[in-house]
Amino acid sequence: MHGSVIKWGMASSWTGDLVRLRAVEPDDWTAFMRFADDDGRRGGRLDLPRSAEGYRAWAREQAVAECRDDCFRLAVEATVTGELVGAVGSHRTGTRSGWFECDVMIGVGHRRKGYAAEALTLLLRFMFAERRYHKCLAAILAHNEASLALFRGLGFTEEGRLREHVFFAGRHHDLVMTGMLADEFGRRHPTGEA
Repeated sequence: MHGSVIKWGMASSWTGDLVRLRAVEPDDWTAFMRFADDDGRRGGRLDLPRSAEGYRAWAREQAVAECRDDCFRLAVEATVTGELVGAVGSHRTGTRSGWFECDVMIGVGHRRKGYAAEALTLLLRFMFAERRYHKCLAAILAHNEASLALFRGLGFTEEGRLREHVFFAGRHHDLVMTGMLADEFGRRHPTGEA
């Protein structure tokens, strides 16, 4: 991860060298609308266009949303500029079995700068060390080589492939299931390092 060091103390648990994770604020709606417009396809599928008011309402909802079952979305902010560059979160959990599913989105103009890797590392450290989860899962479209490389680089292992599982752009696509165990994360990312 470019030699970054994540400071893991009370005041800086959510801050690394490159990014700071913070709550989504109502004023963030313009950045998220720009990210969606730049990307064209959100989540690997073509969605209906959303109005500016729709983005405003979404950001207001996120700003006051309660964290239920450890499902949440955090804004990813560049530490140097303070600019919002994306989002990271936990969107499904199996609290009884000790697993959670994560995702990350970085705006087109901010990719390939190490933001996604550091944001995910901060999230994983929190979920494994503070929330005591045992396993993290990530589902990635098979043609998304950049995301597959990101998760492999963090230490995720391909656990399976759901053939022709997602439909968009007129055809079906495979979905690659990846996972990482807490002890694998601990060995690869010792406390105090990214």
